[in-house]
Amino acid sequence: MGELILIRHGETEWSRSGQHTSYTDLPLTPLGERQARALVPLLADRHIELTLVSPLIRARRTAELAGLAAPRVTPELREWDYGGYEGVTTREIRRTRPFWNLWTDGVDPGSPEHPGESPAQIGQRADQVLAGVRSAAEQLGDGDIALVAHSHFLRVLTARYLGLTPAEGRLFQLATGAVSRLGTEHGRPVVVALNLALPESLQNLSAQGG
Repeated sequence: MGELILIRHGETEWSRSGQHTSYTDLPLTPLGERQARALVPLLADRHIELTLVSPLIRARRTAELAGLAAPRVTPELREWDYGGYEGVTTREIRRTRPFWNLWTDGVDPGSPEHPGESPAQIGQRADQVLAGVRSAAEQLGDGDIALVAHSHFLRVLTARYLGLTPAEGRLFQLATGAVSRLGTEHGRPVVVALNLALPESLQNLSAQGG
């Protein structure tokens, strides 16, 4: 296997405002579309053999505009289910829970369809994706694999790739429309690059999910 290329989708209205966005299927903003197109030269020198993409439109549109061929829709790449905190900002949550921290406290329950997920559950889902990636890599040789998905999920996946706990995903902020790369050094997992983007693409550095 080459490298694991992580791509957070371009900006949406809620990533710009800082609202937690999991299952709400928002489109990219005009800036988000420009961010996605700006990925083309950043990926041009990569030999990407396989692209896996979240089913949500903001991720699928990003993959399309980035020129990634034949992306495979992968439900496990969906964003952290924020349950009762869907559409709510951290500032709003902390009005009633001043010390709330997503990484350790999780979320309030939501509807039966979207009850919310704990950090441990996200870690299990990230492990499932990584197992699938490793299996696919055995068939692909030295090519890269790209994952087009969402902030908090990709942060947890980065932590699990490195052998860290799901909560240690807090250490890796991912900007909208940016590329990060995971690889190995002397056989051990490392972060090769974080938040590669053209200057305009870094206008939204929100740490909120989506």
